[in-house]
Amino acid sequence: MFLGHFAVGLAAKKVAPKTSLATLLASAEFVDMLWPVFLLSGTEHVRIAPGATAVTPLDLYDYPLSHSLLTGAAWAAGLALAYFALRRYRRGAWVVGACVLSHWVLDAVSHRPDMPLYPGGRTYVGLGLWNSVAATVAVEFGLFVAGVALYARSTAARDRMGQFAFWSLASVLAVLYVASLVGPPPPDVRTLALVSMAGWLLIPWAWWADSHREPTGS
Repeated sequence: MFLGHFAVGLAAKKVAPKTSLATLLASAEFVDMLWPVFLLSGTEHVRIAPGATAVTPLDLYDYPLSHSLLTGAAWAAGLALAYFALRRYRRGAWVVGACVLSHWVLDAVSHRPDMPLYPGGRTYVGLGLWNSVAATVAVEFGLFVAGVALYARSTAARDRMGQFAFWSLASVLAVLYVASLVGPPPPDVRTLALVSMAGWLLIPWAWWADSHREPTGS
């Protein structure tokens, strides 16, 4: 899943209004931000196999450190504790942890059975939403529209930049998603990892947008 993870971060602003959107999106996308680092280091592995599913050409056969349920819970606890230590905002810490863990849940819905429960385990989970392009697009865009709407209703722009920065971010996310569906497979794993790391650039963009908006209390 792609847009669905961002939808969680956007919607979470309503629950934790004092937490930056950048933090919420980074939490929801955290394991996908770790994954290309693990690929480049050789710690985790992937095959480019067009036709693996209808939506993605990736055979995600080895990523237990970033994407198993056990390590996801550990990443969630670690980030939540780190956030609380820095901000002393209890609700925000709980929401950060929930956003991190939500990644495994959404991926378990969308992936074929390749989501490990723990490193070294042989039980894999996946409901296979990615086997249908139409269903995947409907679910992802549905979640994304809901997340954007919740964030937009929960915050108000302080100035024109608050409008531009947020809506341009939402538009770019939608365009990137469409491009991932219709574009060619990556030529190799290294290119895939490097392109995936570009997702880190969306986090300062989210901070910029959120810094020009304020919670509405609605």
